[in-house]
Amino acid sequence: MQVRHILQTKGRDIIGIAESATLAEAAQILAHHHVGALVIQDSGGALTGIFSERDLVRAVAEDGPLALNRAIAVYMSRQVTTCNENDTMENLMEMMTHGRFRHVPVLDERQRLAGMISIGDVVKSRIAETLSEANSLRDYISAAV
Repeated sequence: MQVRHILQTKGRDIIGIAESATLAEAAQILAHHHVGALVIQDSGGALTGIFSERDLVRAVAEDGPLALNRAIAVYMSRQVTTCNENDTMENLMEMMTHGRFRHVPVLDERQRLAGMISIGDVVKSRIAETLSEANSLRDYISAAV
């Protein structure tokens, strides 16, 4: 299965924020949308970073409540690992495991943001794929008997 198939099921919505937004604003957006990461975009919509719940926790641990009034640019991850719509789910799982991150922005063939995949999306797709294979095998065995 390819990343594009996961996006077809979950959708291509991207929840982004500007580098100038505060951590408090980012926390509100994360909570409101029930997501674990936000993409950071410039005024043209290009990807400039990513900010996750883990980054939020790290910021508060380092700087206490003062961090909430600081710009997200201070704490965001600027080196973002991305994937393409043609990448396989296996490649994506390996990337997430080795990189120890749970969210990956997806780029289209023009290298523009096309969506965001979380580890939860990968697990959900993998379970659905496994159940479908099991049902197919069950049907095949039933037909052979």
